[in-house]
Amino acid sequence: MSMEFVFRLVGMVVFALIGVQSRHLFQPENPGDSARLIIILTLSGAALGLLIAPYLTIRPFFTIQAKLRQIPASKLVSGVIGLGIGLAVAALLNPSLSDLPGPYGEISPVIISIVFGYVGMAVMVMRQHDIFSLIGPRIISGAGLGNLGKPTEDAMLLDTSVIIDGRIADISKTGFIRHAMLAPRFVLNELQYIADSPDPLRRNRGRRGLEVLKRLQEESLVPVQITDLDIEGVKGVDDKLVMLGKQLGCPIVTNDFNLNSVAKLQGVVVLNINELANAVKTVILPGETIRVKIIQEGKERDQGVAYLNDGTMIVVENGKRYLEKNVDIVVTKVLQTNAGRMIFARMEK
Repeated sequence: MSMEFVFRLVGMVVFALIGVQSRHLFQPENPGDSARLIIILTLSGAALGLLIAPYLTIRPFFTIQAKLRQIPASKLVSGVIGLGIGLAVAALLNPSLSDLPGPYGEISPVIISIVFGYVGMAVMVMRQHDIFSLIGPRIISGAGLGNLGKPTEDAMLLDTSVIIDGRIADISKTGFIRHAMLAPRFVLNELQYIADSPDPLRRNRGRRGLEVLKRLQEESLVPVQITDLDIEGVKGVDDKLVMLGKQLGCPIVTNDFNLNSVAKLQGVVVLNINELANAVKTVILPGETIRVKIIQEGKERDQGVAYLNDGTMIVVENGKRYLEKNVDIVVTKVLQTNAGRMIFARMEK
């Protein structure tokens, strides 16, 4: 038996009783008409209660519950605090207003309580970040980041691309990351949207991102949390991340070149995984001799191509004849580009 059906039965009984009690509003001329009137009012009340009871009870409750789930936790906390402050101010004015003559002394305290409660709640919700930042960063942290117990400056925002990439999970296990990692709810929603894509490639990327996020929560040496913090009036995920990072004063972890550029232009610190990978590659200088395996032909005539363990490509002059062989080469030039590092070499004489 569903909850809605139970409420329909209860509503039917309650409205039937209301129908019976409403017989006093009518004055039939004879007892027969009175009996028929009671039956009609009872059946009408029961039918009305059966129809509208869920719309007066359980359905509004579920609607309010769904709306509350969509509201970020920080906004709920701000609203409750603002409501409390507004009612407290109204309570200070109520004794004076109660002394007003006539009906004004009874009506004014109620109106003032409603007005100040609404104003306090609205102001606190609209200016929550500004107010909390004046009081201290720990309050913002507590309102939006659960039980981290740290200022937002000691946290990092994770971008969709860096979660799908997956290297952040390996980095977090090394202990080099010392701050909590935050995945905003809108980033998780984007991952889910990608995972539901009809395109197999995008679907696999989205599912990989969800798996990496789960792995981060289970294996990371620092807290990894989903936060409900959001930016109202901004639609794009990248724009939301930049604005959130700017308001909270925490860096964004990404490997998206465009997000990297936009965030830096707005003064937000960016931690780029690709830049980190390039920074920790083996340092090789021109003139050094190394041993590599030529695995394929180069684009130019007689060139061979080899790779270091970190994936750095080495173009070897006259290396084509040594395919699938281990040879000693001398580095002649090292180029650093946005796409990574490239090494040029020749065969050792």
